[in-house]
Amino acid sequence: MTEDPNLEERLKVLEAVTDTALARLDLDKILATLLDQVCEQFQVDTAAVLLHDPASNHLVATAAAGIKEEVWQGFRVPVGEGFAGKVAGRKQPVIVNRVDETTVINPLLWQKGIRVLLGVPMLVHDELVGVLHTGSLTPRQFTDADIELLQLFADRLSLAVKVHKSSAEHAATAVLQRSLLPGHLPAIRGLEFAGRYVPGTGTGVGGDWYDVFNLPGDRLGIVIGDVAGNGLNAAVVMGRLRSALRAYALDSTDPGAVLSKLDRKATHFEHGVMATVGYAVMDLPQQRLRISLAGHLPPVLKGLDQLAEFVELPVDPPIGFGLATAHRRSGVVDLPPGGLIAFYTDGLIERRDRSLDEGMALLREAITTNAPGVVCAQVMAALVGRQPAPDDIALLVVSSRNPRNPR
Repeated sequence: MTEDPNLEERLKVLEAVTDTALARLDLDKILATLLDQVCEQFQVDTAAVLLHDPASNHLVATAAAGIKEEVWQGFRVPVGEGFAGKVAGRKQPVIVNRVDETTVINPLLWQKGIRVLLGVPMLVHDELVGVLHTGSLTPRQFTDADIELLQLFADRLSLAVKVHKSSAEHAATAVLQRSLLPGHLPAIRGLEFAGRYVPGTGTGVGGDWYDVFNLPGDRLGIVIGDVAGNGLNAAVVMGRLRSALRAYALDSTDPGAVLSKLDRKATHFEHGVMATVGYAVMDLPQQRLRISLAGHLPPVLKGLDQLAEFVELPVDPPIGFGLATAHRRSGVVDLPPGGLIAFYTDGLIERRDRSLDEGMALLREAITTNAPGVVCAQVMAALVGRQPAPDDIALLVVSSRNPRNPR
């Protein structure tokens, strides 16, 4: 390796700058600061960061020093093609000593007069984050020490990008989740509602949701759902399924038909997505529910002076992947005066240290009253307690007003 007498000093500058940038967690400023330092420390004329977009498998010009047009013009390059694409595809440093249309895809680089380029991959645990590259307007040789130091810059910058993206995604997902959950449950004569949503500690927020909405003809729609996966993508898919279900609910009084349409939509437009959904349509005057379950766990029903029991209903395949080939089924459940029905997602009852049957038994035994707010508190205390749940939890409780205490 070629010795660099200034390597130790350059490394100190690198550590000081990147430590400050990591603490700040402002990605635009991180990139601007570090690229200016790259130009100064390496005595180059340009530096750029292209971040990896996994959805398209492209590199996207995100920040630059000395050649900002690359960012302004939204330059993109497929992984594996051109100079930066080869760096990303090989996950190894690449030096280009002749910059022209035969070696570089982006015309801005040779039009700018760049003579030599050095690029290194931005990786976190072998996961591609992007590419960091530098360019010089005069011929020069990049030494082994240059490559090593630029890779150190890239490694620390990768961590900053990863932390920022994780933090930003979590915040965006939380905002989206809150916007999609009912801000308040409807006030309907003769009924009371209570709901809980708790994000899992291992996943942040994700694709669990519940929904209650009025329908024409003195009817009420009640939904509980769980999109497989977590994070921003699951929350976005959940939002689309929630909106689609509401639209389909206006077209049919049959919950099975509504879920069939939702399944068709998810299969066609949401490739690779799977969700379990329970959808009920309540006839308000009769307080009778027609319920269809798409891979979802059955609700719990409790009469006024009775023990809570799981409702026996047919269960069809989940939403997505075109798993349902026949018409989806539904069953009828009467909500008795003073009775209660509870809908939930599997994050409430599933744990590594207990079986599904044990979790369901705990849920049934925890429902000892018919006041929705109290039931939510009792259920969460019994099944979550002092150990945070690893998965998201959604819980929705609907009760009929007690005729002995109509309020």
